[in-house]
Amino acid sequence: MSATAGALLLFPGAGSNRDHGSLVAIEREVAPVPVMRADFPYRKAGRSSPDRPPVLLQSVVDEASSLVAGKRIRANRLVLGGRSMGGRICSMAVAERVSLRLQST
Repeated sequence: MSATAGALLLFPGAGSNRDHGSLVAIEREVAPVPVMRADFPYRKAGRSSPDRPPVLLQSVVDEASSLVAGKRIRANRLVLGGRSMGGRICSMAVAERVSLRLQST
């Protein structure tokens, strides 16, 4: 993926934040691809306990939408991922979107 073709959105595990070393290392390794490391709402609010899955899933959708608009890339050129819970929630968000698309066809 070239820097102009897409971007990468990363979320941390439940006990860490966007500055976790593994996310920073991924960002460094994929340069010059644009990377956004994001925190979930509970971290932004200063809490340590994760929100329920619907809130976490909506956060992924919101951050992805913001990144796509901000970088002016096509949504299908955005890669989602993360560490532990972050990766799991990203996978669930993608599966939910694909499922909704399949149901509408």
